[in-house]
Amino acid sequence: MLPVRGRDGRATRAARILGTRTAWTPVGDGEFFCPGCGGDRNYQRLTGRRRFTLLGVPVLPGGATGPVVECASCRHHYGTDVLDHPTTRRFSAMLRDAVHTVALAVLAAGGTTSRTALETAACAVRAAGFEDCTEDQLAALVDALAADTGRFADGPCGASLTIELHEALDPLAPHLAPGGREALLLQAARIALADGPYTPAERDALTTIGAALTICADDVSRLLAAARTPS
Repeated sequence: MLPVRGRDGRATRAARILGTRTAWTPVGDGEFFCPGCGGDRNYQRLTGRRRFTLLGVPVLPGGATGPVVECASCRHHYGTDVLDHPTTRRFSAMLRDAVHTVALAVLAAGGTTSRTALETAACAVRAAGFEDCTEDQLAALVDALAADTGRFADGPCGASLTIELHEALDPLAPHLAPGGREALLLQAARIALADGPYTPAERDALTTIGAALTICADDVSRLLAAARTPS
């Protein structure tokens, strides 16, 4: 084979002579959703210091680098923003709590006298992960909420209920695809429609839910209308 000549050859030889090396230091650990593995994995948070090398031997400091997140399984490095994505377990818990809060909000708006609405809400909550949830438990929670806030059926969506909805939905919404956010709103609409047309208070609660899910007002109106149409 002929020796490598020209600019590419000189660059290759230079890279063998001069280079950089990073020494990583662990500064924390935990569990995260690894985008490379596609699941929950342990991680180490690393900071590093670069060194310029001559013939592979560190000779000069090159400054700090990182921090990065290293997956304990695949060993790939990611930016620390990867930790903003919830783990699978955390996401499931967030979704379960969101469905529970949404169901309570709709029931609080429409009252708990309708057994059909209670059954629809309880079914949704059980499917989300609260397997032991019953209609009576939901009714008791709504009554306790009304007693605590002084809120009454067919009244507007109060400030405390709006805060609870935002606390449950704001952290979840960025991690839900548009279809997932719409599905959650449609589920709430079906609870409201279980005992008849929307009341003004139910529509107000559903509008608040849609806003917390970052669904625009026009799409909220479209979805609420679509929920009234039998499939």
